[in-house]
Amino acid sequence: MLIHSCGIQNAASQRGEIPSTRNELMTMTATHAQVTPERILQMAWGYVPPLVLEAAIRHRVFDVLDGGAMTVDEVARVTGASVRGLTAIMNALVGLEYLSKDAESRYALTPESAAFLVSTRPSFQGGLIRHCSEHLIPRWLHLNEVVATGDPVSAVNEEKSGGEFFHDFVLDIFPMSYPAAQFLAHERNFGTSGSPVRVLDLAAGSGVWGIALAQSSPRVQVTAVDWPEVLPVTRKTVARFGLAERFSFVEGDLHDADFGSGYQLATLGHILHSEGEAQSRNLLAKTFAALASGGTIAIAEFLVNRDRTGPLTGLFFAVNMLVNTRNGNTWSVEEIGEWLQETGFVNVRTIPSPGHSPLLLATKG
Repeated sequence: MLIHSCGIQNAASQRGEIPSTRNELMTMTATHAQVTPERILQMAWGYVPPLVLEAAIRHRVFDVLDGGAMTVDEVARVTGASVRGLTAIMNALVGLEYLSKDAESRYALTPESAAFLVSTRPSFQGGLIRHCSEHLIPRWLHLNEVVATGDPVSAVNEEKSGGEFFHDFVLDIFPMSYPAAQFLAHERNFGTSGSPVRVLDLAAGSGVWGIALAQSSPRVQVTAVDWPEVLPVTRKTVARFGLAERFSFVEGDLHDADFGSGYQLATLGHILHSEGEAQSRNLLAKTFAALASGGTIAIAEFLVNRDRTGPLTGLFFAVNMLVNTRNGNTWSVEEIGEWLQETGFVNVRTIPSPGHSPLLLATKG
């Protein structure tokens, strides 16, 4: 300890910060001891958890363990994966607290993995993870260049480059939005009787927002708008839920397609972040024109606070937009609220939801 303390004192002396008392010296020693490179070292391996999760999902580890605790040998027999490979990733998953391991080396699901990583459950969140190695991480590997130039690797919000990507992607992110969409349906509470309620589902993707709303009330009729490459997926998903007769479809880019008019509700589920401020404002104005008087716009986004100091998911997603769009970003409730008010919307408000951010609602006056 004496040598360690002298080392600190010598370093402080070189900076002209010589501690004048023993208490100061002890404080500096304690502070120095509390700061370690552990977090930086963990960041250096930060790519490991999503890739380990992806490997486990692709080799059905969580699905197999949903039937009960097993040893690695037993999981290997069921999945066909190697014992060596499974041992490595399953032990890592224990360290990450997605699996547990008992004294007999039997592995089991934790409450978190049981809820969100078993592919047969409606709450499955592993769809996004499945895209890490092939779609997400390869683009992020160009981040240094992107930061230097400000130009994305590719613009996934443009039909030419994005249509094929979202054709495969939208079903995998269905569970991410479904609970929030159900919450919105509950909040709107359209009931079972009365005239039809027309819903405009913009960039519908899998159709998740319109599906949840149509499930909540037989009054709901949905118009789903998306690219020609994506709408076949929307149609199939809607049909699988038995709602085909309640949907109509409009092909085209959001900024060119004819939305029609007279809607009581319009949904923008995770769209604005890819568009940039100027196009987002234009889209809000176009949506305003499509709504009936008194109609509601509902926006789901990866929100940040106004100072852009958190939440971390929103800050990370802003970098994702840097990599994958020309002008995309994440915004605060206050910023989007100002755009809505300038467009003519009133009663801008948030409602809590089961998603990562509250939903943002406003009314056409």
